[in-house]
Amino acid sequence: MGNQHQPNPDDRTQGFHHPDDPCDDSTDALLAHGPTASVIGPAALDAKVLVLNKLYLALRVVSARRAFTMLWSDLAEVIQVESGHYVGYDFRSWADLAEYQQRFEHEQHDWVRTVRFHVAVPRVIRLLGYDRLPAPQVKLNRRNLFARDRNQCQYCGKHFPTSELSIDHVLPRSMGGGDSWQNLVCACIACNARKGGRTPEGARMAMIRKPTMPKRNPLIAVRMGQDRYASWKQFLDHAYWSVELG
Repeated sequence: MGNQHQPNPDDRTQGFHHPDDPCDDSTDALLAHGPTASVIGPAALDAKVLVLNKLYLALRVVSARRAFTMLWSDLAEVIQVESGHYVGYDFRSWADLAEYQQRFEHEQHDWVRTVRFHVAVPRVIRLLGYDRLPAPQVKLNRRNLFARDRNQCQYCGKHFPTSELSIDHVLPRSMGGGDSWQNLVCACIACNARKGGRTPEGARMAMIRKPTMPKRNPLIAVRMGQDRYASWKQFLDHAYWSVELG
């Protein structure tokens, strides 16, 4: 069974493992030292898992493949919220729980099947020896901009695939506009060409919303809209930091 935890800000451990340190991220390596797999659902191993530090603060998102590697190596534990308490499971106790989960919660999980048992993909894991604080700001990059604007042109309001979108400077560079959350928006190719080197007012093009810096990583917000990642919400509700994608 799992162990109940109460977050303790004073708890510290020497020799923590940084989540960005090299670790064996292959399924073959994981299963070579652990359970031998006969059939593995590739979609399940590509599911996303939220990683918390030792103090229950979200750090990043990794694939289920990497999460299982960290669990099997005893670098992390699965975290479930049960009756208002954080309950931790190591790899073995999590695998033992699978029979109950398959019977009563089968549709709530993604599953990996091995020769000896099925195991559910965890939604949240906690690093056992890492207590650094997450970064204070969301990174400004192309991927996060598209996620913030949800692939929607900020001028015509239509949604497009990433390949048909560009990044527009609201105040053009030629007029002193820089790279910032407040001055960069998604624009379809047609609208970007129409606007040219002018301001929206100069081009007589209204914006559908004012660009702002997101309070949390917008890619995480997108995933939280999916039911299977609903358990992330309580760890992200009061976040003011960036969660990196692995």
